[in-house]
Amino acid sequence: MNGRKLLTSAAILAGGALVLSGCAAGGDADGKTTLTFWHNSTTGDGKAYWEDTAAAFEKAHPDVTIKIQAIQNEEMDGKLQTALNSGDAPDIFLARGGGKLADVVKAGQVKDITDGISAEAKAAVGNSLSAFEIDGKNYGMPVSVLPSGVYYSSDLFAKAGVTETPKTIDDLESANDKLRAAGIDPIAVGAKDAWPAAHWYYNFALRACSKAVLDKAASSRSFDDDCWLTAAKNLKSFVDSTPFKDGFLTTTAQQGAGSSAGLLANHQAAMELMGAWDPGVIASLTPDQKPLADLKWFPFPAVDGDGEPGAMMGGVDGFSCSQKAPAVCVDFLNFMVTKKNQEAYAQAFQTLPASTEAQSVVTDPALQDVLAAYNDAPYVVLWLDTLYGQNVGNALNVAVVDLFAGKGSAKDIVDAVNAAAAKS
Repeated sequence: MNGRKLLTSAAILAGGALVLSGCAAGGDADGKTTLTFWHNSTTGDGKAYWEDTAAAFEKAHPDVTIKIQAIQNEEMDGKLQTALNSGDAPDIFLARGGGKLADVVKAGQVKDITDGISAEAKAAVGNSLSAFEIDGKNYGMPVSVLPSGVYYSSDLFAKAGVTETPKTIDDLESANDKLRAAGIDPIAVGAKDAWPAAHWYYNFALRACSKAVLDKAASSRSFDDDCWLTAAKNLKSFVDSTPFKDGFLTTTAQQGAGSSAGLLANHQAAMELMGAWDPGVIASLTPDQKPLADLKWFPFPAVDGDGEPGAMMGGVDGFSCSQKAPAVCVDFLNFMVTKKNQEAYAQAFQTLPASTEAQSVVTDPALQDVLAAYNDAPYVVLWLDTLYGQNVGNALNVAVVDLFAGKGSAKDIVDAVNAAAAKS
């Protein structure tokens, strides 16, 4: 990433894909250390990547055993929160940055790894490392950068006569009309999982609100500027244009051919708003489980407002060590971001590695476009549910889904956030 990147809320950005846990006491009776490794890649190249990475680490560290368990992505947050609250925290766990990470730090459940990060790791991930910085100390290691935007089927666009990617929301609504006229569902969204629907509000807020307002809300976790309501009204207007494939309220994000990613993978919908992990997920859901040949990408369209053009919503995948984790936990984090492992990670997950040294392996045209936009963005704002912490974030997501379902208003989104913030 370029060194001029500005990351909202003191560069607190993180997402997640796996958890390592177990053996919080630091070692077995025979002097060996066992780490239980949870991750959310339940099939395909991603699952194989973590098996290979763990095996390579064990080979280099004969006194360490890593036991792997693949857990479905939508179950990860709940399992992790339960483990943290029970006092039986995993050694290495999923960190999402923002308010979520800050809350875990405040609770004393995560290790300060500032002094354990190797010079090589610092050089490799560079600016992305600040994603896990809280009050000047570091609490995790990034493995992937995940800016969002709209993935689309260029074949379906061509079939509908959409010759240019939408630059504005009006352009997007026009493209939707052409797609529907051609018998094609425009946009898939996994509203059953809440957060994919909420991402639409996040991006409308990114366009409506200035960076100063976004930064202030990252601290206050409340919506006290008119732009938040403007964003909700803009979203309501867009939803009323019926852009989404029918059944979106019962559609999941990533589980199977009927998920929003699966609908795009199988040409049952033309578009999906998602982070940079999407090409890999889509590839796993195509009939031949290979990358979707006509998959392309464009940034979230422009909307009148105070947001700076080119700003992006996004996150950084990474991992943290629990407070009681053995020192080898940090060694494994450093191992994750070696050039060889980051190149293999980018290829296995078909995504953007955190290491700038490994970005040359990104050859997918859609991801190259994402990377170029990311490097040129004036600032990147963390997913709002992560930024504001679990209580406020969940209230926000539920309120957005209610609007999608016709059960809530634009003002209800603002009220839900402020009510949750007041209780936090």
